[in-house]
Amino acid sequence: LRNNLGNKKKEKSESVNFLYERGNRRKESGDYHGAIADYNRVIKEDPNHPRLDEVYNNRGNAKSDLENYSGAIADYSKAIEINPRYADVYYNRGVVKGKLEDYYGAIVDYSKAIEINPRDAESHNNRGNFKVRLKDYSGALSDYNKAIKINPRYADAYYNRGNLKGRDFKDYAGALSDFNQAIEINPNDDQMYISRCLVKSRLNDNYGAIFDCNEAIKINPKDAKAYLNRGVSKFSIGDKKGACLDARKGKSLGSSNGSRAVDLLCQ
Repeated sequence: LRNNLGNKKKEKSESVNFLYERGNRRKESGDYHGAIADYNRVIKEDPNHPRLDEVYNNRGNAKSDLENYSGAIADYSKAIEINPRYADVYYNRGVVKGKLEDYYGAIVDYSKAIEINPRDAESHNNRGNFKVRLKDYSGALSDYNKAIKINPRYADAYYNRGNLKGRDFKDYAGALSDFNQAIEINPNDDQMYISRCLVKSRLNDNYGAIFDCNEAIKINPKDAKAYLNRGVSKFSIGDKKGACLDARKGKSLGSSNGSRAVDLLCQ
């Protein structure tokens, strides 16, 4: 009788573990509803599962992917209740709070993730992004600096710091240096070229700006900002026909600034 009970318990454990692993596979393949169904069964059939915190975290991720943000936050909060030292779940909850524009709440969660894991470069970077939203520019700069110190090959952190330096500190030379580094690490991001294009135009390097906008258009031929910014630089070097063509192209791609650009550049 003891052996039979033991076997049933083992079979149940194996069944629940199968559901958990299948849920993970379904989530990774994009079957979020199927993943949630599996995680639901794990929680129902084994409420004392040794990895229950991960089950709630993963179900929260699947809900987030389905844009069920309130459900995701509820699951992340349950995972934290089970394991208050689970750094990744604070990070994940911070991401969702950011999507809900709860920037203070996101910063609190990223701060907790950093407290648990001070070497988490992504939490430093993301916290910096939300400090920018709240106009804490010095705090954001400190976070980007820390993220880069932890991971000197973190292209997004250089990109974010470059935007901060150029837009909010008017440090165009510093911004250019950061964009150079970001593009060296990741040469396939059109937004990085567009940002560097803008900084070069601020530094009166219009030919360099045109080169960068050309690169952005190669990567993404439908990026209206690249055409508009290239048009401004062309206008600055006297290529009024090319400037007007770019302004019209940007407008045709749906830019909210397209009509104004056409008025300014098609004189």
